[in-house]
Amino acid sequence: MGEPDEDTVKGGKEIMLLAAKGLALFADKEEDKVELDVDGATAFKAETEAKHAALEAEAAALTGKDNKKARTEKSKEAAALKTGAEYIDACKVVKGQPPTKGFFGKVTKAAVKEDAKEEVKAEAKGDDKEKKAPKKADNAGISKAERDELEKIKVDLITRKKELKESGMSGGQMNKDEQVVTWVKRMNDLKEKENPGCLTAQKEDKKAGKGKKLNTEQVKEKMELEAAVEEYRNKLKSEFGYNAKDIKADPDMEEMLKKLASFK
Repeated sequence: MGEPDEDTVKGGKEIMLLAAKGLALFADKEEDKVELDVDGATAFKAETEAKHAALEAEAAALTGKDNKKARTEKSKEAAALKTGAEYIDACKVVKGQPPTKGFFGKVTKAAVKEDAKEEVKAEAKGDDKEKKAPKKADNAGISKAERDELEKIKVDLITRKKELKESGMSGGQMNKDEQVVTWVKRMNDLKEKENPGCLTAQKEDKKAGKGKKLNTEQVKEKMELEAAVEEYRNKLKSEFGYNAKDIKADPDMEEMLKKLASFK
């Protein structure tokens, strides 16, 4: 076997040099830090639970057959408060855990030493054939106004669904209602903007989630969600008179079941 030519040796050295500098860049990189807003989470949790208790009290006060629908609506409104993403994150942050939905936590991106960063950039400059990684959207996330709109849409959907049910519509017919379709589309758009890829990930999780081992926190969250699903199912059946088909087509139930499926 002959000796390697000069160009081969030179190219190999350059590759090794860039690799070494790349490793040095990562070595100088600190871990991302998440600053928890414990005070804000605690306040929101307390406020939400106070609203929940007040709504439950109002529901309990609506006694008698004539108040059945109003009582059910109050109970559903109370239950919705504790299934919201913001409340779930608040509970996690209060326990000292990082939020999973982006609430009550500020992420500080890891710092990289500028000299190492610039040095690697300089070495890599000129390689026009190398593909550039696509940049993430700068406007990821939603504003407070959009978050308020999202929460309002959820409440409006419940109210609209109640009106349609009283008019004699089935769950499937309600889902085809023009106003419901519009609100659901807007709700999904806001969810996708708040957490890009969440709807796709939700579908993929449903397919790939089977056989995946859950951690302690996930097991607890799954059990709580199962209890909420069963409670809501019983209310729809006993108080609204839904049949199995109507229950399955209910938008809120559908969303809860999709979330539950991601744990399996």
